Amino acid sequence: MKFADLSLAPELLSAIDRLGYDQPSPIQEQAIPVVLAGKDIMAAAQTGTGKTAAFTLPVLDYLNRTPKAKGKGNQARVLVLTPTRELAAQVADNVEAYGSDLKIKSVVVFGGVKINPQMQRLRGGADVLIATPGRLLDLHQQNAIQFDQLEVLVLDEADRMLDMGFIHDIKRLVKLMPKRRQTLLFSATFSNEIRALAKSFLYKPEEVSVTPPNSTVDVIEQRLIAVEKQQKTQLLAHLITTNDWFQVLVFCRTRHGANRLAKKFAARGIDAAAIHGDKSQNQRTRALADFKAGKVRALIATDIAARGIDIDQLPHVVNFDLPQVAEDYVHRIGRTGRAGASGEALSLVSHDEFPQLQAIEKLLKKEIPRIEVDGFEPLNNLPASRPAGSGKPAGQKQGRNSKAKKKPATGKNRNHSEAKRGSRNNRKRRSGPRNGNQKRTKSD
Repeated sequence: MKFADLSLAPELLSAIDRLGYDQPSPIQEQAIPVVLAGKDIMAAAQTGTGKTAAFTLPVLDYLNRTPKAKGKGNQARVLVLTPTRELAAQVADNVEAYGSDLKIKSVVVFGGVKINPQMQRLRGGADVLIATPGRLLDLHQQNAIQFDQLEVLVLDEADRMLDMGFIHDIKRLVKLMPKRRQTLLFSATFSNEIRALAKSFLYKPEEVSVTPPNSTVDVIEQRLIAVEKQQKTQLLAHLITTNDWFQVLVFCRTRHGANRLAKKFAARGIDAAAIHGDKSQNQRTRALADFKAGKVRALIATDIAARGIDIDQLPHVVNFDLPQVAEDYVHRIGRTGRAGASGEALSLVSHDEFPQLQAIEKLLKKEIPRIEVDGFEPLNNLPASRPAGSGKPAGQKQGRNSKAKKKPATGKNRNHSEAKRGSRNNRKRRSGPRNGNQKRTKSD
């Protein structure tokens, strides 16, 4: 199927052609006809499969062929709610690109910046308003925007909005909207909680899913390295420089951890920038722009700030810390392998993160292959993921001067390594635990 077969407006087809697209992705092929028919929809698709265009294109087509209703000036016809500033900006870029040949006014609003310029842009209303829930409520309370004549509501990344506690804000906003409207619910995953919530927002929705729940993109090569926590920075710096990685997205669990890693990388001569909720919007925008332009080699992010990061051909994603919630692993590695491209997802796992690793592999329903790097063997062995009797994970070893080539471990090398670890463990038991009583840090 081609985009021309989806009955989209000629202006949209021209924009799609200029952007270099010819065939819709599976989620676009299934969702666009449903939205064009005016039906509510629940659509589940992995990050990087084109779900933003799956609602942007049919919504723009609807606005192009439907006259604006007469009434107050500060109305929005279409509202797109997103969990983060970065995702809001990404959706706004898509609306602008696809609607370049249409007379459509789009406005994007989010927190972290001054509200007055946003109020000015909303004068006269907007055809498409892209917003984060908190800032949108602020604008409504100041009478900058009304929803009496809202025609389409889009909830993008609904699972993340639920996780971030936006449900109460969303319910307050929905009460301000007409009951007769079209509602589109898009998400990477659908939990039972989201399904229950959808019943109160959607009317007889059609459900579209192009992948199993919480599955990961097949083209992403997933691997993990067992390493001591205090050696993670040195190991990652070694991998970046030795393998000449030019663009690496690194996930940390906390804002403090992201800042600390960025500073340590800078001290080692690796251009890096941190992006998280404590950064101003201008700082986050600049860091992301520098990363896309190749001025920054490593972008270090927390889970919330990374939502909406959309970079073509991103080759490497690294989990410096494993996420506390297993589903976030899927969202993280989905930053690479986008639109069918290949990518690598590497996790640095210390022995105290084994419970998180078990939860992730249970969600994936498979083991993440393990590799070793010479000189970074852990003092505390990371337990095997499989139960006893089911076999050990495949172990591969990398030399300090290698180019990340996989090499099966021989029995001799494995026995030697185990003996060496055993000796180290004996010394460690005499000196006491090194990672005990760690203080927990508030995460982003």
